[in-house]
Amino acid sequence: MSIIETIEKLGVVPVVVLNDSKDAKPLAKALCGGNLPCAEVTFRTDAAEESIKIMTEAFPDMLVGAGTVLTTGQVDRAVKAGAKFIVSPGFDEEIVDYCLEKDIPVFPGCVTPSEVAKAVKRGLKIVKFFPAEQFGGVKTIKALAAPYTGIRFMPTGGIGIKNLKEYLSCDKIIACGGSWMVKSDIVKSGRFDEIRAMTEEAVKLADEIRG
Repeated sequence: MSIIETIEKLGVVPVVVLNDSKDAKPLAKALCGGNLPCAEVTFRTDAAEESIKIMTEAFPDMLVGAGTVLTTGQVDRAVKAGAKFIVSPGFDEEIVDYCLEKDIPVFPGCVTPSEVAKAVKRGLKIVKFFPAEQFGGVKTIKALAAPYTGIRFMPTGGIGIKNLKEYLSCDKIIACGGSWMVKSDIVKSGRFDEIRAMTEEAVKLADEIRG
């Protein structure tokens, strides 16, 4: 399957912030064990690059991407470490064009018609919608999707087990990004069994919603 097909099948993309690369392997093991072999590792920390490398080497079948990518230099570092896709919080034309030139899957943040129009102009089919809840959630996504019928969204921000059904029930949403099962305090304290359990719960719910 393509990266987009894989993401759609999973329905949920764990958004991971790792402050210590030693947590990368056990976290990846917990996610894979919970039937969610995917992670968007944010480039907010110094441990991100090494964490991506560790995850992809230990679990080569796992789909690992880099999130919160703000520069083309970070794109290069992330891809070299093993990232299979790039996610940016906003629509940065330089980053998007750079990724497209290098044939790297990229999901830029789009929350306005003008940003979606830029994505459409470049032939993108999937964009991030962040921060989802703060920008009106599913209602805004449906409104944006109405004139831009070929675009689908991957919302992140404020999404959890309580409102996952509302999002995944919308056909304009390919998958939801979420951090509720991989929160930093849970990772830091090494509660990987708990992460696996919450991951299994999220996957089960996504499967039930999508049928």
